[in-house]
Parts: sequence; C-alpha cells; structure tokens
Amino acid sequence: MDDPLVEFNVGGVFYSTHLSTLRKEGGRLADMFAEGVNSIPRDSKGKVFIDRDGVLFRYILDYLRNLALVLPENFHERARLRAEAEFFQLNGLLAALEGENRQTGFITIGYRGTFAFGRDGLSDVKFRKLARIIVCGRVVLCREVFGETLNESRDPDRGPLDRYTGRFFLKHLFLEQAFDSLQDAGFRCVASCGSGTSGGSGVELKPGVDPEESRWNHYNEFVFMRQ
Repeated sequence: MDDPLVEFNVGGVFYSTHLSTLRKEGGRLADMFAEGVNSIPRDSKGKVFIDRDGVLFRYILDYLRNLALVLPENFHERARLRAEAEFFQLNGLLAALEGENRQTGFITIGYRGTFAFGRDGLSDVKFRKLARIIVCGRVVLCREVFGETLNESRDPDRGPLDRYTGRFFLKHLFLEQAFDSLQDAGFRCVASCGSGTSGGSGVELKPGVDPEESRWNHYNEFVFMRQ
C-alpha cells in the first residue's frame, strides 16, 4: 500500500511523517489529507504549511504515532497542548490529557498582605497589597495547575514528582488568577482561614510607607481539593 512521506512546516518548525500516521485518528489532519497530499497548501519549499505552534506539534505527532500520551517529566504547557488538541480535533488526546490531569489531592494557597481601616474613624476602602502568594502541595499537582506562573526558585529539592513542598510561590500577585487556575483544573475550595495583627505604632518607617499599612497585617490560607 502506498504510504507517502509528508513534510510539514508548522509555525516555522519542520516535521516529516507518513500519511498513514496522520490518518490514525479522525480529526482535522485526517480530513485535511482525506483526498491525498497534492491539494494541500504549501510553503515556498513545497512543505505542507500549518499555522500553529510548531514546538507543540511534536507532541501531536507523537500521540498519532503511538495513540498514547507520553510527556516529559517537567512539561508545563498542558493547557496550550490541550488547545492544540482541540484545534486538530483529536478526541483521544483530549481524553488522555483530561485523564492525566485528574490526579486527586490538595493544594493550599496562602498569602500575607496589608490593609487599612481609614483615618479619623472613616471606613474608606484601600487596595489590598500582597507580599507573595505561596503554593503548598504535591509538586506534580502544583506544576499541572500553575504551569509557567509557578516560581520554584526557593525550593531546593529536586526529587520525585510525588513529593510535597511548601516553598513554591506564584510569579504574579493576583488571587483571582490563582483561583481561576485551580477551578479550571477541577479543584474546589473546601476550607479557609484568616488572621489579622496590629503592629506597633512606634516603629520608624521607611520614606513613602503608609503608616496605616504598616500597622495592620493579615494572613490567609485557602485549601483546595480535587477528588
């Protein structure tokens, strides 16, 4: 049976594979080559051109070759790979990504911030100010949920993925973004706690520091679970 070689230019990255590989699972690629390879748009060098993420396309081809999902241990781009799988209409890959992401466990989000009650008895509301959003939990879950927004520079251990850590933190200071990431990954909030403290007013402050902000501090934790 004739099984021609197909050369790709995907977002500027070149690939080669057999036509039978592209037809292993129904979807956009199988439909694209349903009538053969001669009627497909090509670049100036004659390669089939697809305007998608060229780096992630390697995982699309790997999946089609084996009909199984195998990702590197430190892979942090599952959300983007899911978007590519949706574009290419690969339901099997989508199911594999969903199944991989369904490990159960807990993630705790903690942060310390400052707030002010207002001067002269007024209850004016000020913007919250966070020092850092801390992430605690099993490493593989934390990496899955937060991906490239996770800062691991304070975690000295480089052991197995099933270890736990309390030394990750996020590269941003937006609580709602962190909560959205957890919700998108199937987590729900099951517990929370908070505390506030009043600092001394006689401490010398740095220039430009709001005295009210230096006095009132709070620490909060939110526990998220995925079953």
